[in-house]
Amino acid sequence: VLGRVRRLKAMPEINISHLDKQQVELLAEMCIVTDENDNKIGADTKKNCHLNENIEKGLLHRAFSVFLFNTENKLLIQQRSDAKITFPGCFTNTCCSHPLNNPNELEENEAIGVRRAAQRRLKAELGIPLEEVSPEEIYYITRFHYKAQSDSIWGENEIDYILFVRKNVTLNPDPNEIKSYRYVSKEELKELMGKANRGDIKITPWFKIIVETFLFKWWDNLDHLSQFVDHEKIHRM
Repeated sequence: VLGRVRRLKAMPEINISHLDKQQVELLAEMCIVTDENDNKIGADTKKNCHLNENIEKGLLHRAFSVFLFNTENKLLIQQRSDAKITFPGCFTNTCCSHPLNNPNELEENEAIGVRRAAQRRLKAELGIPLEEVSPEEIYYITRFHYKAQSDSIWGENEIDYILFVRKNVTLNPDPNEIKSYRYVSKEELKELMGKANRGDIKITPWFKIIVETFLFKWWDNLDHLSQFVDHEKIHRM
């Protein structure tokens, strides 16, 4: 019956011919679409999940942010490559990405699917061998929801799992993903944040939120992180 025919959602057509080929291929990956309480309600492409036009209609997806510390308790940070479609050239935490809509990364018990995705992306971005960081060594602390525009076309609307790793690792970064990287102390990170506040450098919005809201308190207590674990609450930023 004509009256019952459901109209398919029209997704905006965006010209991507000028974008980096390797990064464009990643736009076809299927992200996990959630409601505001992080319940899975579907799946959509990375491209659709990052278009501001869809974000403004409420399209929300699951993501993660990894903070890796070495045995000197220094934090590994990276500068995103200029090829990245969202927030190119911005300084950020060790690794930031999305679990994919497959059985391995959808599993929600103890956020094991998200932690498997983090292991996968640590290898893809930073070249960290899979055997050096297992999902069990990735510590899930809490989640937060934020929204931010990268430019007039692209943006983020994510429920972001904050993950900590404490380990010395082998690094072999992919230059298509990472422009530069280094380990920083708390004081060095504070200097970096000062530069960002003055407009001398750019940082990602999720990194700014985590640093200003949580990071230094947690960094001071790396041996006692359990007191900060909250898997029930989703912080709204």
